[in-house]
Amino acid sequence: MISESFEIISGIFCVGGPELSHPQDALVYLIKGEEATALIDAGAGKGSAVIWDNIQKAGVNPQDLSYLILTHGHVDHIGGVSFFKERTRCLTVAHELDQEAIESGDPGLTAASWYGVDLPRLKVDRVLKAKIEELPLSQKEKLICLHTPGHTPGSISLYLDRQKQRVLFGQDIHGPFSKDFGSNLSDWQNSMEELLALKTDILCEGHCGIYRTPLKVKTYIEQYMKQYLS
Repeated sequence: MISESFEIISGIFCVGGPELSHPQDALVYLIKGEEATALIDAGAGKGSAVIWDNIQKAGVNPQDLSYLILTHGHVDHIGGVSFFKERTRCLTVAHELDQEAIESGDPGLTAASWYGVDLPRLKVDRVLKAKIEELPLSQKEKLICLHTPGHTPGSISLYLDRQKQRVLFGQDIHGPFSKDFGSNLSDWQNSMEELLALKTDILCEGHCGIYRTPLKVKTYIEQYMKQYLS
């Protein structure tokens, strides 16, 4: 498991995680663009100050965050949102099908009951509704938001092309699946097929780390498809 923040490729960093910021945190990624900066997920909340410090260590002023992108509505990804919203002007971004879970803090939909915590009410500033939407990082570079339901109805994956490499942020594409938060294996299968079609060079996963080379990314996704669908 990742034990210290580091740069994945130029301007893309891992700044949070269970051994990096707090044991309850999913992995948190920072993308520095020429004109905008994005934080992908915010951890469960107890490690927010450490994530803030790691953003600074990456050479970014956390107060300059443009987007806080919530890949889905589970507490280990959204628990730190209020910390960042109180200190920055960043826009929270999430899909409409997980908006209710995020904004209500429902203990079942957010899996907060699994962690024994209460979530505050939150607000999604930009609600994604289309299958594919873009967030500009500069005039030349865009972060692509792809609706990939399965783990939750509103799960999203993100990718961008930088330095001739495609980097995919697929936070919980490994599952798990539960009726408590609206999982759907058929939707998940379709989503994984779409991710495989991207022919990604680097996968940044939410709990299992970083996978480099197209073969390792493909193998990672296919092993879970075999596990859940065979």
